[in-house]
Amino acid sequence: MAKVLAVEDDSDIQIVLKMVLTRLGKCEVVLSGEGTPVVDLAREHQPAFILLDVMLPDMSGTEVIQRLKADPATKDIPVIFLTARSIPSEAQEALSLGALGYLAKPFEPMALVPQINALLSKVGNAITIGV
Repeated sequence: MAKVLAVEDDSDIQIVLKMVLTRLGKCEVVLSGEGTPVVDLAREHQPAFILLDVMLPDMSGTEVIQRLKADPATKDIPVIFLTARSIPSEAQEALSLGALGYLAKPFEPMALVPQINALLSKVGNAITIGV
């Protein structure tokens, strides 16, 4: 069972992510509503990938990914950004910082796992899709 670290400050979106990723993706989900603990959580849990909100209350997603990529223990963990803002320059910045991709919110829950797998395929990974 793949482990996922989902970093999202909106509790409603956390609930949907956890439900979709555990039921459809057959993943174990670790949640964080802030960016500050992400590197420590990633070190501790070694997730298969991280879903990272761009706008967090304590720091930006770009700051979080920079910290993850600077740490030898977390630098190779794939990161996929989630954002309500789909600005091309921000998407390009996310990719330049090492993100696999950028998913827009709101997202269609039933399409989320296939979208994640399409991005994870870039690094030869995938999560199970179950019903």
